Amino acid sequence: MSGQTNPSSIWTPANIVTVLRICGVPLFVAAFLAPWPAWLPGGMEIAWAQPWVAAALFAVLAATDGVDGYLARSRNEVTDFGKFVDPLADKILVAAALLALIELQILPSWVGLIILVREFIVSGLRMIAASQGAVVAASWYGKAKTCFQIAAILMFILKDAIVPLSNVPESPLFIISWLVMLIALVLTIVSMVDYFMKCRSFLGLGPRGQQTTEKAVRLSQQVVSAAQAAGVTLGTAESLTGGLICAALTSIPGSSAVVRGGIASYATQVKNDLLEVDGRVLDQNGPVDQEVVLQMAAHAAQKLGADLAVAVSGIAGPGGAEPGKPVGTVWLGWWYKGQSGAQLLQFQGDRGQIRNQTVDAALEKILELL
Repeated sequence: MSGQTNPSSIWTPANIVTVLRICGVPLFVAAFLAPWPAWLPGGMEIAWAQPWVAAALFAVLAATDGVDGYLARSRNEVTDFGKFVDPLADKILVAAALLALIELQILPSWVGLIILVREFIVSGLRMIAASQGAVVAASWYGKAKTCFQIAAILMFILKDAIVPLSNVPESPLFIISWLVMLIALVLTIVSMVDYFMKCRSFLGLGPRGQQTTEKAVRLSQQVVSAAQAAGVTLGTAESLTGGLICAALTSIPGSSAVVRGGIASYATQVKNDLLEVDGRVLDQNGPVDQEVVLQMAAHAAQKLGADLAVAVSGIAGPGGAEPGKPVGTVWLGWWYKGQSGAQLLQFQGDRGQIRNQTVDAALEKILELL
């Protein structure tokens, strides 16, 4: 399996579903706002069906969000076009529904304002993070927010059709609809604050930590899928990356089925004490050495009970260079069902870039082994 996800055409099945979702938004708006029952014979008798048709279209379009994501991941066809257009399609659909409800005076404008302002802010934060080569994982707040927003919008579309005069505050459906919408609004605000806190370092408002790159997330998704398909468990032993490889893997939903854990053996003594790397090898060759990573990988697999383990040890800088081992020197070792190997790598860049390149190389090696 290759570590790349760059199909030759942007018209993958996932992207086609996403584009069809965008194309379906005008149909939903027309079904909801246009007086089309009056254009049909006996239109007055079928006017009751209009909100049901609109709600059905909205539900189908909202459901395709999960379909295109599944297709992209399962077929290994994640594209830059898809990453751009998929969140855009979601925002267009929700914004269209909110504006239609406001147009019909079913929903007050301040509700739509809160939701749309949140989307603008989060989109801006994503752009800033992406410009610095980082990706910020979505939290469960965002996923719950989306579910409650969709449920609330469907209830507001249908509440008058289900119970006439449900705009009366004493109506149970009125109360339930607003309760769901208020939960959606709370989650909207909470998810926005959560995203802002994760991105504050990019705005100069907090300490800049090591962020998982978009490439690492993409590779981790492939590793987890490949390991699940092969029935292989994974482990890591990390020195210069300090646990970033394991963190990238465990950021993927479902990784608990295959990831056994990681050992961040940053200090040389920990390599000897915890991973049982031969002390004589450490004394003679130093921690950045082929034999060291071979032992790290083998003992990590044994201690973690993993079928496959990777180990890395290197010099991320800015100091620490040795004769014959400049900054950017990294040894990558692996152990897979009794077979082991190692590879010498040389990276360029600052400390963060070298660490990120090491993570990517380790994930690519796991894919190659699988």
